Amino acid sequence: MKELYQKLRTFTGKSYGLYKSLTGKTWNFGDFDMEFIHVQGDPYAPASRLKFNAPIEILGIPTEWGNSPVKRLALADYLLRRLSAEVETRSEEEKLPIHVLVPGEEVLVRNALWVGGPSENGGKAVVEVMLSVGLPGDKRIIDVPAAVDLLTATIPDLLMALYLKSEAERAEALKYIESLEVREALLAAVQEKGFVAFVPNGAILPRESGTSDLPKKDAVPFEAPKELLQTFEVCGKKISGMAIPKGITIIAGGAYHGKSTLLSALESSAVPHVLGDGREWIVTDPSAMRIAAEPGRIVKGTRIAPFVRQLPFGVSTEKFETRSASGSTSEAANVMEALEFGSKTLYVDEDASAVNFLIRDARMRSLVGEKDEPLIPLSDRAEELKKLGVNMVLVVGACGDYLKVADTVLVMKNYEPVDETAKAKEIAAASSLQAPLEKLPSFGNLKCRPFPALSEDLVGGVKTRTAQERQVKIRLRGTELTIGYITADLRALFPTARTAQLSGLGLFLLNMLQNVEELPTDEAIHKLYVQIQNVGFRRLPQGFSKDSELPREQEIAAALLRFENPPKP
Repeated sequence: MKELYQKLRTFTGKSYGLYKSLTGKTWNFGDFDMEFIHVQGDPYAPASRLKFNAPIEILGIPTEWGNSPVKRLALADYLLRRLSAEVETRSEEEKLPIHVLVPGEEVLVRNALWVGGPSENGGKAVVEVMLSVGLPGDKRIIDVPAAVDLLTATIPDLLMALYLKSEAERAEALKYIESLEVREALLAAVQEKGFVAFVPNGAILPRESGTSDLPKKDAVPFEAPKELLQTFEVCGKKISGMAIPKGITIIAGGAYHGKSTLLSALESSAVPHVLGDGREWIVTDPSAMRIAAEPGRIVKGTRIAPFVRQLPFGVSTEKFETRSASGSTSEAANVMEALEFGSKTLYVDEDASAVNFLIRDARMRSLVGEKDEPLIPLSDRAEELKKLGVNMVLVVGACGDYLKVADTVLVMKNYEPVDETAKAKEIAAASSLQAPLEKLPSFGNLKCRPFPALSEDLVGGVKTRTAQERQVKIRLRGTELTIGYITADLRALFPTARTAQLSGLGLFLLNMLQNVEELPTDEAIHKLYVQIQNVGFRRLPQGFSKDSELPREQEIAAALLRFENPPKP
């Protein structure tokens, strides 16, 4: 730190651009090493990016916590929450020009704070931290006193939040680690017994509001119906709750009784949640995908024939192309793409779906006729999908046709689930559901059908937009993501996405499209995904340029299919 102090003192009266001379060198920062990854060009430009790293034992962290990927992920999440809380508190009091990613309720791989394993760091596990720092300047001149105070006093004080100095602090961190270990062991046990998902008793499903992912205060704790009650013993704990069997599960109930709340909790639990979130031990099939109508989405060569026969004017659905899909054709494409990428569980909410994709009642079948209706509703295909090993969990409030094909029926009453499977089967048996009049198109062998390949136009669009750009830029405007010349509207795919998740998606796809390998698209996605899980974002071009979180493989694949090819010159 002394060397950095002396260097900064030589900047007195010098131009702001001299800050760039601090790059390309590792500065000793006491227990930490510091690097200037990016230095802003002037005081008004986007903040500089500084990286700090230190061995975990120096921070008072037991070395054995660095030996397991699960422990390292939980530890990174815990330390980032401590650091972000400290930065937020100090920034409010002192108006500090310092920012660190504030994590959401999920536990994800992030570049803001990463705990690297011994195998990748010369035998020592390390903590790696990224801060965005606005370097002080008076117009175009470096403000040396402010820079010295900021870099050699304020930031070291903030980094003290990463030290676990007492047994109480280590005990608190251990609770976070153990919570994630329980969750991972519970997921393995649930899958081993052949269940799709599990919701423990006492879980808090409702969120604070439509704009907040925090648990709702005074919410009704979840209680499993006795018919679906299962108990798992993992990590020395007995955990009881509702296990959802394979097959087709219907969630019904009156408005505002918690149908969509339960579905949302299930679909969001494809990734872990932080201790205290209320959903930390809800687990579900990691390949599960949320399926909804997405009118206006681009579709490029997806086979939607199992749901849509040949369209008027000879438009084929074997390799369907459109720049603006309807609600029904977009939902059909979403289902088929999810299946082709390997999803085994589909979550569907009636409110977010195209009605004519979900059902067609007997009266409309009689009026229009089968031969004049291209759409084949999901209700007609549910049984075949089940035979193919695909599970579905559907929220329905009006589509009673699904009672005929349901294996499990839950009715939500005041946020409490009641198993009404027997009653639903009686009702279904007493009503008539007209079967389709002709043989339906086959789904075929989904495993043998390759996920859509990358087009040359798409790959070619990942390039700089101007002669002045030294690297391809990732731009975000709401949920619209642009990489070079290619753009995707992801509002339906990521309705509540955090900026960091979209940035992580952009970094992932930028690297993948710039380094196209002779691999099928799904294998290329998996290969890079595993690399980032193992070593973080450090090996990606621009990997530290923006706060980034790693989305799931299924979400990366779905996003890739929504990019429009660049306009022809």
